Amino acid sequence: MLRMDQVHVVRHKVLVEGRSISAVAREMQMSRNTVRKYLTLSEPKRVVRHPKASPTTELVAPRIEELLTEWRGRTTLKQRITGTRIHRQLLEEGYEVGVTTVRDYLREKRRKEAEVFIPLIHRPGEEAQVDFFEVTIEEDGQFRKAWKFVMRLMYSGRDFIRLYDRADQLSFLDAHVRAFSYLGGVPHRIVYDNLGAAVKRIAGSERQLTERFMALASHYLFEPCFARPGEGHDKGGVEARGKGIRLAHLTPIPRGENLSEVSEILMAEVELAFSEQEKLREELRKMRPPPEKPFEARKVELVSVSSGATVRVDGATYSVPSRWASLRATAYVGVKDVRLVCREQSISYLKERKGGRSIRYRHYLPELAKKPQALRQVAPELVRELGSPYEKLWEMLTASHGPKEASRVLSRILGATLEHGEEAVTEALEAALAQGRCDLLSLGKHLREDGREQVGSVEVPEALCGYRVEAARAKDYDWLLEADSSETRIEDRRLAAELEGGS
Repeated sequence: MLRMDQVHVVRHKVLVEGRSISAVAREMQMSRNTVRKYLTLSEPKRVVRHPKASPTTELVAPRIEELLTEWRGRTTLKQRITGTRIHRQLLEEGYEVGVTTVRDYLREKRRKEAEVFIPLIHRPGEEAQVDFFEVTIEEDGQFRKAWKFVMRLMYSGRDFIRLYDRADQLSFLDAHVRAFSYLGGVPHRIVYDNLGAAVKRIAGSERQLTERFMALASHYLFEPCFARPGEGHDKGGVEARGKGIRLAHLTPIPRGENLSEVSEILMAEVELAFSEQEKLREELRKMRPPPEKPFEARKVELVSVSSGATVRVDGATYSVPSRWASLRATAYVGVKDVRLVCREQSISYLKERKGGRSIRYRHYLPELAKKPQALRQVAPELVRELGSPYEKLWEMLTASHGPKEASRVLSRILGATLEHGEEAVTEALEAALAQGRCDLLSLGKHLREDGREQVGSVEVPEALCGYRVEAARAKDYDWLLEADSSETRIEDRRLAAELEGGS
């Protein structure tokens, strides 16, 4: 069959230049019948060839199918069945066949079994798609892994993006609550992978959902739909968009002080690039309005308080008041914080990463008031929690008495806070420190001057009220010891002089 340019030359030489068919055939090195045929055809005539019989392929095809079935469970994506491997197996079994025949058979088999994708129609407000993607960010100068949640409205192309430490159920539920609030509506159905945060078990075409995800769907009244196992392209819209966001907005690697800051910067960039405002308004009119009260995404679990007044939540350790020791508490676990409740008392913490610790030594005041040696080891952390008066007090005590005696004095002051209240002791302490005093007697004086009721105080009889007892300080006793030692040395020298004179 001639090419199109050859057909044009043949027709031009004969029909325009008037040359003979024989001359053109000799010049173009083709038969006169070919020249004569293309004088009536303006383009090459394509010959439809019917497939030829292939007895060798028909002979080995059943065995190839048997091998594919037999080996199917013994392969991976990287250790897969190839035409070369099947050809070698056929030769070992005595078949006379070429490797090209085997490869052609496998190629045609893949073509026939390839899935045909149907062009879909996305209507306003009807569908959203959701997925998690692993990304890398720079947080506080360090590169680390994070998980990007993407919800995409399929009609308008509007996206919601949020970064999380983990792709767990808590992050999954929290992201939905934030997405519906941000978008201002709830799509009628949402398409997911068969991720563990939503699906407990797959039974054929049915899904057994987790209780928390069922509660989320019931709260917002959307229909959860799921892709076929291993067929992520069933939700190809969000798959492609997740990769696009990674290349367009996460390259180069974004940086920030924390994950929330990076997440907000990313969302602002994606929002700025969005241009389909009219389609978004049309979609929002068709979406279901979110309920007035958002879904509570926190995870609730019972935890045991150890004898050391600590609890473990998601692999991290948190301290609680010492009176909770050996009790049971309720943990309300959020994405960024943890709230602990026991006997109608609540304590909140910023969430630590797995293996982290968050200890507040204020929780151990009753014990530290009785254990000066333990107080000495944690005093810097404790006074930092208690505030500036205690930090200054600790500096003055360690400077004047040393760490050991300072711990004893501070433990007695902590006992006063338990007896009189932290606010009263703090005010009295500030007044005493303002006068340059850091002794217990000065602290007691200011507590009395405040007019506060003294628990367990001794009333002075009226007959003794006229007597004044001077307040003593540790420094006064040091002076007495030094004075006594000085007098002893003088007396020793006098006796030595007398002995020398007598001799």
